[in-house]
Amino acid sequence: MSDLFEAAGLGPKSPPAPDAAPADDASRPLADRLRPARLEDVVGQDHIVAADSPIGRMIKAGRLSSLILWGPPGTGKTTIARLLAKAAGYDFEQISAIFSGVADLKKVFEASRQRRRMGRRTLLFVDEIHRFNRAQQDGFLPYVEDGTVVLVGATTENPSFELNAALLSRAQVLVLNRLEGDALEQLLQRAEVLSGHALPLKPEARAALLDMADGDGRYLLNLAEELLDLGPEAEPVDIEGLTEIVQRRAPLYDKAQEGHYNLISALHKSMRGSDVDAALYWFTRMLAGGETPLYIARRLVRFAVEDIGIADPQALVVANAAKDAYDFLGSPEGELAIANAVIYLATAPKSNAAYTAYGAARRAAKETGSLMPPKHILNAPTRLMKDLGYGDGYAYDHDAPDDFSGQDYFPEAMDRQNFYNPKGKGFEHEIRRRLDHWADLRRKRQRGE
Repeated sequence: MSDLFEAAGLGPKSPPAPDAAPADDASRPLADRLRPARLEDVVGQDHIVAADSPIGRMIKAGRLSSLILWGPPGTGKTTIARLLAKAAGYDFEQISAIFSGVADLKKVFEASRQRRRMGRRTLLFVDEIHRFNRAQQDGFLPYVEDGTVVLVGATTENPSFELNAALLSRAQVLVLNRLEGDALEQLLQRAEVLSGHALPLKPEARAALLDMADGDGRYLLNLAEELLDLGPEAEPVDIEGLTEIVQRRAPLYDKAQEGHYNLISALHKSMRGSDVDAALYWFTRMLAGGETPLYIARRLVRFAVEDIGIADPQALVVANAAKDAYDFLGSPEGELAIANAVIYLATAPKSNAAYTAYGAARRAAKETGSLMPPKHILNAPTRLMKDLGYGDGYAYDHDAPDDFSGQDYFPEAMDRQNFYNPKGKGFEHEIRRRLDHWADLRRKRQRGE
């Protein structure tokens, strides 16, 4: 058994985690009992904890800098902060932005000052640091700047959006990876070694268990603990048996935060790239995360006008029809109408020519200000307007050869502009042919032919 412990990173050389209860305290959750005792035991994060990584270099230099640890739940943020303090010989203070207020912070800062007078340094770990408001975040700055504490904040949200620029400028952001298959499997092996028996799972069920964890090591160990509690004599179960024992977790998705924007961006870009299968995957991922289907439907309408445009005029009709169908049917039947729209839009010809033309025309309108239309296309309902030349020289296109006069409709003080350039895909192929034909006629009319 000792060889197995060493293979799993739990050998006798590993000291207990700081401030931890004895390893044989079976009342503690499995995830807590398996908390790594050394930075080298942390799985899946070698890019930040290895000897040649940012944290490794700090420890070698014997001086820590303030950090923001950004990553999904269950990837080791708290453990890394605790072990970093231990490796560098700093006192470790931990608070949570959810449960702590100004009074708690004052106590921590005062205790840190006292330690500093005695030649000791403090690492202050702030869990969910993004939960502090802007003013509270600013309150850390003087204590970070004068060295009272080394701040290590943990967040599941994008620091660029959630943390003050002043605080970010004083801390290095380290991104923790979602735990992948190998790292999760290593955690399962450690759990089996600690319990003294294997998980009662058939190979396909073991793979399904790793998928259920969704990159969250703590959640995986919680699931494993339920299975290990069945005892060493339990018969291995298949996927169906596994789902009866443990609940499948809801996908990690926050409709108000970065997960929301990441997935809608993935859906939009998959449709733009005409990858219908990827588009369907991201669409269903959003539904599984609890996204409001009408939000997705609105994004499809936007996609139809922005990325398809006139290349397929039916795209906007289909997107709007999907929204109306969902309004009429509700869930769950209405989601199929939106899925149909996803498929239609992803497989439609793409063109942003109308989107680009609109933007160019807006810029020109802003730059040219209040230029009047040319007089020949103005109506003249009064004698004065007629005397001023309104309407003089207007050519009625239906009376012109080919129903096209070739007149200039831009302001007299403005050169002719070309905003819309269809790419020749889908219906825009026909529009391109028409525009080229009219451009040729316009040149001929201007030459008097």
